[in-house]
Amino acid sequence: MAERLITPNTVTQNIVLNGYGKAGKFDQMEKVLSGMLESRTCKPDVWTMNTILSVFGNKGQLDMMEKWYEKFRNFGIEPETRTFNILIGAYGKKRMYDKMSSVMEYMRKLQFPWTTSTYNNVIEAFADAGDAKHMEYTFDQMRAEGMKADTKTFCCLINGYANAGLFNKVISSAQLAGKFEIPENASFYNAVISACAKANDLMEMERVFTRMKDKQCQPNSTTYSIMVEAYRKEGMTDKIYDLEQEMMADVHKSDDAIEIDSMVDID
Repeated sequence: MAERLITPNTVTQNIVLNGYGKAGKFDQMEKVLSGMLESRTCKPDVWTMNTILSVFGNKGQLDMMEKWYEKFRNFGIEPETRTFNILIGAYGKKRMYDKMSSVMEYMRKLQFPWTTSTYNNVIEAFADAGDAKHMEYTFDQMRAEGMKADTKTFCCLINGYANAGLFNKVISSAQLAGKFEIPENASFYNAVISACAKANDLMEMERVFTRMKDKQCQPNSTTYSIMVEAYRKEGMTDKIYDLEQEMMADVHKSDDAIEIDSMVDID
């Protein structure tokens, strides 16, 4: 880019930062970022901040996340709702509930609205810990404030109840999702299938798997991994073989679809 005398702008650099971050090339990422901080024409913005915080948050490097948050604030960049949601999600994954709550209170103080993503991050934190009580409280608060739940909300609820060993509530949550007309994608079915596996209810797991396919929702590698592991624990090698055959058939279907697409005349 430099050789062709093309000057990158902030949007371009944000994409580069995200790429380096996902690849774990933090030295390169910080080099680009330092250049942006010193630049007159390519200043970092709130998207830059969100990108960096998200990278370190996802990696669990919260000290670096907090350090860069302060750097961006000192540089004069104001956070937005997504910025706070990133912080809440990162703290939640590490079960740092005090810091998670502090960020939420700070949002209220600055009159930033709590969004569906805000609530999802909190629900997910309690779900991962199997803390059904606080998870339910957060979900009830979400509904009381008129915030609309989405597919991720119900995936987290189902996962949380499964982790807490409350399989009856897994079923009621799945039914409630249907009542609310929540889109049932692969992640949703995987959450229910995983819950069935944790409860050792393989008949229900198979029933959900069949429903998934009947609803034209394509199983993915996660779906098959969950089911194979469940069958392996029970020594059901015949079931594993059948699944592997089905997986291979799905791969061939995908390959055929790609081949057909490549043969389409676009002139």
